[in-house]
Amino acid sequence: MILQKHGKGKIMIKKVGRSACTSILIGKKATIDQSIIIGRNEDCKTAWPKHLAFNQHQVKINNIFKSKANKFTIDLPSEIFSYSSTPEWTDQYGLFEEDGFNEYHVAMSATESAYANERVLACDPFNEETGILEEAMITVVLPYIKTARDGIKRLGNIVETHGAAEANGILFADKNEAWYMEIGSGHHWVAQRIPDDSYAVVANQLSIQIIDFNDSDNFMYSNNINQFVIDHNLWPQDKPFDFRRIFGTHDDSDLTYNTPRVWIGQKILTPSVSNQPQSFELPFIQKPDHPISIEDAQRVLSDHYNGTPYDLTKAKNVNNSTFRPISIATTQESHLLQLKDQNMTQWLALGIASQSVYIPFYPQGTIVPNLFKYGKKEYSANSAYWVFKLAGTLVDRNWAKYSPYLINTQKEVRYTLKKIRYQYDQKLVNETQQNKVIDIVNQANKEMAQVAIKAFKKLISQLITLQTADSPLSFKIDPNL
Repeated sequence: MILQKHGKGKIMIKKVGRSACTSILIGKKATIDQSIIIGRNEDCKTAWPKHLAFNQHQVKINNIFKSKANKFTIDLPSEIFSYSSTPEWTDQYGLFEEDGFNEYHVAMSATESAYANERVLACDPFNEETGILEEAMITVVLPYIKTARDGIKRLGNIVETHGAAEANGILFADKNEAWYMEIGSGHHWVAQRIPDDSYAVVANQLSIQIIDFNDSDNFMYSNNINQFVIDHNLWPQDKPFDFRRIFGTHDDSDLTYNTPRVWIGQKILTPSVSNQPQSFELPFIQKPDHPISIEDAQRVLSDHYNGTPYDLTKAKNVNNSTFRPISIATTQESHLLQLKDQNMTQWLALGIASQSVYIPFYPQGTIVPNLFKYGKKEYSANSAYWVFKLAGTLVDRNWAKYSPYLINTQKEVRYTLKKIRYQYDQKLVNETQQNKVIDIVNQANKEMAQVAIKAFKKLISQLITLQTADSPLSFKIDPNL
């Protein structure tokens, strides 16, 4: 998303170019531990900090949401469930809370920006002035729902009554199922349940394919969407209802910006299936060759075409890139929301996923680890976002030379974080007193954050020291001088 002036000096969020996120959704029988996983890279700018927030349960009379990004306004329920989120460093352009869990163990990630075609938008244009934007979706949906389906129904109703300001994909999950919802025009949307034995990778395209209007277990959709398509001659009545082809785009920029990211995600998880990076026929739903681990999901969201001719870290590709990668300099944060029974994990990597580390936070915490509350547009040493970004920036000076130091740090931190999280999980197994549970998760979150920050600060110190020898102001004749 790009920030621009709109209309009469009003700040509004507008999509410019083809800049946005990459998402992954994994069913519970497709993972190694029968957990459900949804996640996404949030991409916007190279220097645009994110924070972690734990929002507590409250009752607010006359609860009205008014967007700062446009004129979208909505009356909200007075009871607000507790929820975690990753808001922007400033709310000047909107909240952009983006992802989190609520107290009913519902996960939501919003949004995967997408694009609808001109045929559809001519009949049902986006309501940019007063429709709902990405920046508001977590705020007006996640604190008010008890299941993933509730989330789709609530957001769908908002789109149908208030209108949507843009095309989006939204991820929902609870302990039973994962869903992907897509907004394809001003008032129309669809959602598909991810089969338990499958996964989906999405990259800035409307991706859902055939809708079965007789299968309410696996599909949801806006009122009269089928009739809308028929009335406006948008698709033959005797053909299966293909949402991607009816509402989506299929242009040259998709072939360099979007489809290659889906291709590499499927190549990582299903290498037995041979496809091309510029294919419009890549399936929305795919089955993995082997059960998927959380590390596999992290590997997908950290990918920059590793091990392929398109890897952007290779010197020959630095100024001659072929395809847009999943892990990119504009990534603000990467998250994976994992659910198994009553266990929730909000894996959060601030900055570029491939140069950061995923911390397995407990989302039901009440105290945000210190450095994760801070960070503005300009660099500051007291911000977790900027700690990870500084390490990556130093590695970028010479990837081939300095990436081994980063990789070693990441390995050590990942192992330590998993060990800490496991130890705290054991402490929580038999704990029934809620106040003690909260104390335990707050301590765990603090300890894990400190481990990651300390290790990356050590890496930064090491890289700065090593790079003092890289100065162009070097001159040698006599090695003794």
